[in-house]
Amino acid sequence: MAERVSGWRGPVTGRERALAPDLIRGGMLLLIGLANAANFAFAGQPGLNGNPHGLERILNFLKITLVDARAYPVFAVMFGYGLVQLARRQRNAGTTASGVRKILLKRNGWLVAFGLAHATLLYFGDFLGAYGIVGILCTLLLLNRGDKFHRIILWIWGAQVAYTIVAAGLAVLAIAKSSGPAHAMTDSPNPSLAATNYGAGLVDRLHEYPLHTATVLGFIVIVWLGIWAARKQLLENPRAHRTLLVRVAATCMGITVLGGLPLALVSAGWLHVDAAAVDAMSFLHNISGQFGGPGYIALFALLVGKLTANRRPDQLGLPITAISALGQRSMSGYLFQSVAWMLLLAPFTLNLGDRLGNTAFTAAGAAITVWTISVIGAYQMKKHSYRGPAETVLRRLTY
Repeated sequence: MAERVSGWRGPVTGRERALAPDLIRGGMLLLIGLANAANFAFAGQPGLNGNPHGLERILNFLKITLVDARAYPVFAVMFGYGLVQLARRQRNAGTTASGVRKILLKRNGWLVAFGLAHATLLYFGDFLGAYGIVGILCTLLLLNRGDKFHRIILWIWGAQVAYTIVAAGLAVLAIAKSSGPAHAMTDSPNPSLAATNYGAGLVDRLHEYPLHTATVLGFIVIVWLGIWAARKQLLENPRAHRTLLVRVAATCMGITVLGGLPLALVSAGWLHVDAAAVDAMSFLHNISGQFGGPGYIALFALLVGKLTANRRPDQLGLPITAISALGQRSMSGYLFQSVAWMLLLAPFTLNLGDRLGNTAFTAAGAAITVWTISVIGAYQMKKHSYRGPAETVLRRLTY
């Protein structure tokens, strides 16, 4: 059990929460849904029709520019932010340093277990287990460092900007040299999503999940940025940090949108280049996507600063309150989505993508519908002071 002292505190209460982190998590679950529903529907990644027509071209363009490889970094930043918030709250209550460490290690250990269950039963592309592993590493190696040490992450991100600029130059050069036959975007297949029965999919997921987790652990540099931001308390009072947030939003969203633009044009069928150019653009798309994390967060924080300039959090209206309620229950919302995709889109269940005739629009419609239902459900939970099933279990196991 975690070491406790007089004044030890359990889970955070609703009145202690800051609006910006909850609104960010709740709103960005829509983009996570758009990405994962498409993966399910097309049984591969990034989940799109390589030969689009009509409005499907616009859907592909927006998905590649604003969603793919751009939504999950938001949650990576917020995960690091949450680690610092949890540790700070326990320290302020008088919990010893070793006690705080034990709480964090226990919580992240359970996240690894949740992730394994989620990946085995529902979706190989789970991130909970990876968050748990990264959370353990951050607890042991990063959280108790000083400000001077944490400035290293700013230099790392500066190097990432330079690296992205180089990748952009190589992509432009590949486009200019393109001379072979036009190469359309294709989905990388995921056998577990194409399985025709649940048992076969489960076996495939057990093979796919370890590799997926290993390939995404590099997002620790994104989590570390969230740790730095939380130490500065950027989201607790966004109006006080407006200048920095404006700069981050403009710079990071500019990089992530421009970096995704060439591949988005290919995905929409508006740019025709050879395979080498598409590969170069895919690489640029992926590495520029990490900037969507701080970019989207800064945009949401600026929105919260504007909304709360002359109003209290309880005066912001039903939509903001409901989306924030989902953000408070983001783990439950995330798992609910996977259940929904399995029921709605898997080949051995309703398989709506094939049955309704347009897989791309079916996936997008399912994502919006499921997210809306989860917002309504989270608001009802908030009204009845219920945390959410996943959060309740995790808190009981942790505390």
